[in-house]
Amino acid sequence: MTRPTIAITMGDPAGIGPEVIMKAFAHPEMLAMCNPLVIGDANRLRKAGEIVGARIGVDSLSDAKAANFASKNVQCVDLKIVPDDLPFGQMSPIAGEAAYRYIEKAVEVVQSGFAQGICTAPLSKEALHAAGHKYPGHTELLAHLTGTPEVSMMLVSPKLRVIHVTTHIGLIDAIKKIEPGLVERVITRGHEVLVKAGIKNPKIGVCAINPHAGENGLFGYGEEAEKITPAVEVCQKKGWDVRGPLPADTLFFLAGRGDYDMVVAMYHDQGHGPIKVLGLESGVNITVGLPVIRTSVDHGTAFDIAGKGIADERSLLEALRQAVDLAPGAKAA
Repeated sequence: MTRPTIAITMGDPAGIGPEVIMKAFAHPEMLAMCNPLVIGDANRLRKAGEIVGARIGVDSLSDAKAANFASKNVQCVDLKIVPDDLPFGQMSPIAGEAAYRYIEKAVEVVQSGFAQGICTAPLSKEALHAAGHKYPGHTELLAHLTGTPEVSMMLVSPKLRVIHVTTHIGLIDAIKKIEPGLVERVITRGHEVLVKAGIKNPKIGVCAINPHAGENGLFGYGEEAEKITPAVEVCQKKGWDVRGPLPADTLFFLAGRGDYDMVVAMYHDQGHGPIKVLGLESGVNITVGLPVIRTSVDHGTAFDIAGKGIADERSLLEALRQAVDLAPGAKAA
């Protein structure tokens, strides 16, 4: 099979995105598994390359179809948005606008059929908002750009897969939003991804909202019975191996040792905490439910170390591997 083309967005140009991209290109495995096409600013990548000591050039492309993947240089669709004097490590509406435009262009490239997936470097939500784009993050932005009414965030590490019922909203709002139909749709999206990944009958554990899954009404106000149990029962009637609602602390322990293929988390920190304890360098963010494949690093812009050349590229490499595995009709050579 031919190598898939993956559009890699540069993320916030004031963050560590440009550096981890240039570091990743130093790994031969990256070019072996895909045709990487960066969507960003060529001059910013060159500057990042100097910072990290990369021995590779950057080709500035006006169009994705001009990419030469036989070249040893980074192939970059150059949007030429970032001024040369934009400082690293500082929030900027200019950088927020650039991050938005990179995503917009990547969606266009994938929808045209030239690329088979998107892999995103981190953006700054504050910078995105300062530029006038009021989205909580990549997930919601991509849903908007692709006209998708509802998507789910899945975090993947070597030992754990977690899909979220709610993400970037407050805890009280999350509890209000959770209802059986939503829980069922999230389980369904997760089940579909696992089956496509080759797991024929995935074992899925569903977290409770309250400690000890409510302890038969001792904790909470019956949220488990009202909001989660009906969805689990519907999925079980489909013949799926879905269990819950289960106490989250116990479920994550069991999933971490391999008893479950995926955990369904009810809210952001319930799912993110266990993944990040396992190490940011190993985590990957997958947006489930989009008409395009999208994976991402599971870390932020790290403004505190941006421009210092010390950012870790391993999460980006893992995100690329996941994008290649999910890409339609193509696998790494």
